[in-house]
Amino acid sequence: MDTPEILHSGKASVATVADQEPGYELSTFKGGESSQSTRPPSLARSGSHASVLRRSEPQEGATIQELAPLDRGVRAWTFCACGFVVEMMVWGFLFSYGIFQEYYTSHPPFNTSSQVAIAAVGTVGLGIQYGEVLFLSVLFRKYPDYMRPAMWCALVLYFVCLVGSSFATKVWQLILLQGVGLGFSGGFMYLPVMILLPQWFSERRGLAGGIIFAGTGVGGFVFPFMLNTLLNNVGLRWTLRIWAIMTCVSTGIAFFGVRPRVPIAKYRDGQRRPLAPRMESFKSPLFLSFSLTCLIQGLSYFPVSLYIASFTQTLATPLAATVALALFNSAGVVGQVALGYLTDRVPYPWVMCASALGSALAAFFLWGFAAGPALIYPFAVVFGALSGGFSSVWPNAAVDCAGRSPENADITYAGTALFKGVSAVVGPIVSGLLLEAGKGSGSGSLGHGFGRAGYGAVEIFVGSCALATGLGSIVVASTRQRVAS
Repeated sequence: MDTPEILHSGKASVATVADQEPGYELSTFKGGESSQSTRPPSLARSGSHASVLRRSEPQEGATIQELAPLDRGVRAWTFCACGFVVEMMVWGFLFSYGIFQEYYTSHPPFNTSSQVAIAAVGTVGLGIQYGEVLFLSVLFRKYPDYMRPAMWCALVLYFVCLVGSSFATKVWQLILLQGVGLGFSGGFMYLPVMILLPQWFSERRGLAGGIIFAGTGVGGFVFPFMLNTLLNNVGLRWTLRIWAIMTCVSTGIAFFGVRPRVPIAKYRDGQRRPLAPRMESFKSPLFLSFSLTCLIQGLSYFPVSLYIASFTQTLATPLAATVALALFNSAGVVGQVALGYLTDRVPYPWVMCASALGSALAAFFLWGFAAGPALIYPFAVVFGALSGGFSSVWPNAAVDCAGRSPENADITYAGTALFKGVSAVVGPIVSGLLLEAGKGSGSGSLGHGFGRAGYGAVEIFVGSCALATGLGSIVVASTRQRVAS
């Protein structure tokens, strides 16, 4: 952008604009005592508002602001860096729940509770955080002026819930605080980053988005080691309190950089707000086939993200469990970049199919026959990259699902996230029931070294869902071709 973008309005110089559009809170040029002003010649000669913005000089009482550069500049990259921090603290912590799950199942007072109940703490948080995306997207589109206050209120709630969970003595209290509370507040904290990203980046939006999304993988790699160290040295309760303080400070500082590039409208009482987006795209065969395929893929992915640490510790050491979870999360970053690169060059349904089939093979042969880190680590890398990178096809698919209304791509994206949230809850619950049945049977494996430590049924479930995802991808490809024709 060679020339700066200017916004200016005023009671006199652009009165017609002020009557139709909400005002902005900007600095004002002060004039004399008179409130009257003559109509500028340029306004009389031009029938367009754009002409006013280009030709007229700031008049008495006018407000003016120069917009920050697009795709470049300190403010744009500051937004990107701060978005990375928010993504890391919110999503990275959720995807590190495997460390807490292993701790809860082996330490009082939670070690006598059901595996399914303990797993529900993490799955409920993930499910809510995915599921509320659609609601928040519609809410903030209609009430954009409440977005930043909601972020700060959510940060306070996040802190209170994390500190409150340090006093929990029952699993239902953990579900309420560390699950529902963190999931609900986390969505309000991170979604504004996604909403404001297009304001700051256009040509480099893919790069900026990749940097921000990498926060999840970086947090998922680093946090397990940090949490494991804290749990071993200060115990569960002080680990949660220290993490609450660290999250509040780092995310609070990052919020100062997560700001809109274009001033947010200030609506007066009774003034008409933007209409809620229409939802016709949710009825399209392409959206339904794609979202259902993503739901099945989530049934395969989330059980691994929650149980890989516990499985590894059963066969090895706590350090090996931490390494396995860290490898799994960090491989997802590589997978997102690689699969995202491929979706720009080949049709995304075939990328989905390749990801699903590779994940199925890894689940059946690497995880299924794993007897220690020698196969667990390769499984964590391969499955983490292929299955963890699956969501990189979402942006292109969202545009396709929006059809003739590409401006609603964010809504179709959020609708798919709702399906993914269902799988985040259902998948680990089903696999938890299968794990309890496997351990209760008394047999160490299903035979021929497959499915050690009672995880055989879980491994078959994960691999089967991955295969079903591959079949769903073929359905998506067929539906997409039919819609295009």
